[in-house]
Amino acid sequence: MPVTIGRRRLIAALSTVAAWPLPSRAQQRERVRHIGVFMPGTADDPDYQSSNAAFLQAFGELGWMVGRNVRIDYRWGAGDVERYRAIAADLVSLAPDAVLAMGYATVSALQKATRNVPIIFVEVIDPVGGQLGCEFGTARRQDHRVSIVRIWF
Repeated sequence: MPVTIGRRRLIAALSTVAAWPLPSRAQQRERVRHIGVFMPGTADDPDYQSSNAAFLQAFGELGWMVGRNVRIDYRWGAGDVERYRAIAADLVSLAPDAVLAMGYATVSALQKATRNVPIIFVEVIDPVGGQLGCEFGTARRQDHRVSIVRIWF
């Protein structure tokens, strides 16, 4: 059964590894990259399961395999926005190389939890208007590394 994923989710997944070099077979010991994933729903939701399967498939096609050269820690908000800050703090305490988040509330909670971990986010309608991204031409959020993925089709 083929796995399907929306274009935006696929591009977001691919953007997280675009800057990482592909693993070399000649290396003695590969560095294991650590990714945190913060989703607003629940792990047993079929839509999230499908998205995650596609995410892992795209990673695998780029040479990234869970357990070999990448570790992924998931946190699920289960729609409980009141707990998002605690969940974000817990995820950031694991010291991931980057965090993938879905939706405004999860990204906002992550921004309050860290200024050092890059946040890659999807499904945020207006990241600049919602003050999630950098304002171009200013240094207001320069110390907070945020990636914005916006693809027009």
